[in-house]
Amino acid sequence: MDSKEETLKIPTHVGLIMDGNGRWANAQGLPRLAGHRAGVENLRGVITAGIKFGIKYLSFYAFSTENWNRPKDEVFGIMDLLSEFIDRETVPLHEEGVRILHIGHLDRLRPSLVDKIEYAVNLTKNNRKITVQLAFNYGGRDEIVSAVRKIISSGARPDEVTEALIGRNLFTAGIPDPDLIIRTSGEMRTSNFLMWQSAYSEWVFPTTYWPDFNEEVFKEMLREYSRRDRRFGGLSSK
Repeated sequence: MDSKEETLKIPTHVGLIMDGNGRWANAQGLPRLAGHRAGVENLRGVITAGIKFGIKYLSFYAFSTENWNRPKDEVFGIMDLLSEFIDRETVPLHEEGVRILHIGHLDRLRPSLVDKIEYAVNLTKNNRKITVQLAFNYGGRDEIVSAVRKIISSGARPDEVTEALIGRNLFTAGIPDPDLIIRTSGEMRTSNFLMWQSAYSEWVFPTTYWPDFNEEVFKEMLREYSRRDRRFGGLSSK
């Protein structure tokens, strides 16, 4: 290990916007769904790298509330790929100490897929090596609206509404805010991902398409994070 690697600051929580599957497929002369398949198959390697680096939380943006607007064949294909991933990887990930969580809504998903997600969450609920959140049928604005609705339904008075109360009603309640968010493919947009939680996150935008995002690229993103001076609205510590 070189000296630069030895001084890496390891974020507690990393969010990943898995972008570029379709463009990766186009570059390979393959259909878009082949890109999504390659992207799903890349999940395991990135989780393994996260464990190696000592990251405690990984959040993957797998399917947004807006993705329902894509062609039906693509949407159904993505659902099938997630179902296959859960079938194939739940038990091995459980044996490695991975806790799996889902954030987003389970409505609109096939009942069989809901059952598989709930099985994975329940099987791994006591694991603590790393927590993997799958944001599926998820949108940041929708999450905030859902939290507000829960607070109103609880009968809370206006003066009782605080940042902490909103945080406790988000899908991510109990999970620390992301320190670092990585969006692959070079696109520089947040795309409605963890809008509340990412208020002070560091963002990086590697040009690598998601299927090619590997341990080496991940490490370079951690190096970039290590060079950042996180001020949280205050003055530089340097």
